[in-house]
Amino acid sequence: MLSKEDNELLTRVGKGTPMGELIREYWIPALPSTEFPTPDAPAKRMRLLGENLVMFRDTNGDIGAFPEACPHRGASLYFGRNEECGLRCVYHGWKFDVNGNCMEMPSEPDGSNFKDKVKINSYPCKDVNRMVWIYMGHRETPPPFPEFDVNTIPYENAQPPVVMMEEANFFQNLEGDTDTSHLDWDHARLKAESGPVGEGHIRGVFSPQKNPYVQAQPAEYGAFYTGRRKITEDKYWHRINQFIFPIFTMVGGDGESASLRAHVPVDDTHSMLISMGGSRTKPLTEEDLKQKRYTDPFYPTGGYVQRTSNPLTYFHTVANKDNDYHRDYTVEKTEMMSGVPFVHNLQDRAMTELMASENGDEAIYDRSNEHLGTTDGMCIMVRKQVIGAARAHQEDGTVPPNVDDAGMNARVRHACVVTTLDGDWIADSKAQRAGEEDHTCICGPLLGMAPGSVPGELPAEAGAIG
Repeated sequence: MLSKEDNELLTRVGKGTPMGELIREYWIPALPSTEFPTPDAPAKRMRLLGENLVMFRDTNGDIGAFPEACPHRGASLYFGRNEECGLRCVYHGWKFDVNGNCMEMPSEPDGSNFKDKVKINSYPCKDVNRMVWIYMGHRETPPPFPEFDVNTIPYENAQPPVVMMEEANFFQNLEGDTDTSHLDWDHARLKAESGPVGEGHIRGVFSPQKNPYVQAQPAEYGAFYTGRRKITEDKYWHRINQFIFPIFTMVGGDGESASLRAHVPVDDTHSMLISMGGSRTKPLTEEDLKQKRYTDPFYPTGGYVQRTSNPLTYFHTVANKDNDYHRDYTVEKTEMMSGVPFVHNLQDRAMTELMASENGDEAIYDRSNEHLGTTDGMCIMVRKQVIGAARAHQEDGTVPPNVDDAGMNARVRHACVVTTLDGDWIADSKAQRAGEEDHTCICGPLLGMAPGSVPGELPAEAGAIG
């Protein structure tokens, strides 16, 4: 359990809050590149870390991001004209380039130098491997761009990101990625022989051991942990996942694939789960990119709602808490532990969005009433690491080393190893976790393959399993 004070520290992300200021030290993903299809296309409203923004691609193809309010008299720059390398407010014609410089101020008298005295606060952006990243911090020169695998593989190898809006605080959702035990319950099928319950659904998990041994380790960049499960009389499978400051996780998958998940705070009560991935060895083909899993990732449950200019409608799925996420009671009785469709992270979302608190607030869970067990070790470790980092930053400006050591992120990977009961999983997985050695996915037994069928092939969608 956490004190109410620590819970507030973890969950509030606005300007001036300890957690919000820590996150602002980092580059974070904002929107897929496809949201800005052509130069000079209309600007797009966005909300990140509780700030209302406008984002646009200028004539040169560069991405700009400003506060939505024009610095003149607060008119919304969402209605601005994106033209000739700048965004022009249509209220009085003030125009700003992607760096925030006022290019023109035609409402002022000829010869006035007032435009040279006005600058809008702009946030640097980078468009890398199908994703636009943003730096919302206070440094005049942003920190180095993070060298995650998903950012350094060739563009042709990168998958289109999958984005899902979540109606809950970012940390509420992030903690699902630090909890391996729910794999055996929320994502479980009732019988080993059960198959997928519909097109586009992940088959689900069937494990004879539903109480994995969990051990977590702190790291300079965050934390990592194992969920150990018995697969034969003398062999134990370690599923080793990562948390990377401040909002990133790596869960599941194989050694050939690059993958990264970001729980991006939209504000205190909404976040986006952004799943990025790709291959380290081969490009996607034209046929690959036409697959529904990329063009309409939530098609099995109706896709996304029709969006408006309100950023809270972006990537909001048709299956949501207002319709019980399309829960199917027949499937629940006959096939799966949960009747919520196993499509990307919908099952997790059903658990984390409705975490009720005594005050009736579902969007920000009150952790002061919890009763944590042995399988919650990684949750406890990540909370400790994040609270410590936020307080250190608040007290003297100290930041975790992966802010300025961009290469540190390249040396963090998830891993899979098989050991004996008393084997050293930390030593055995060191090369994999550092990106020095690839591994073959060995999730076969957990996914219901025949005993001893290690290694086994994991379905492509299952890399997203929490």
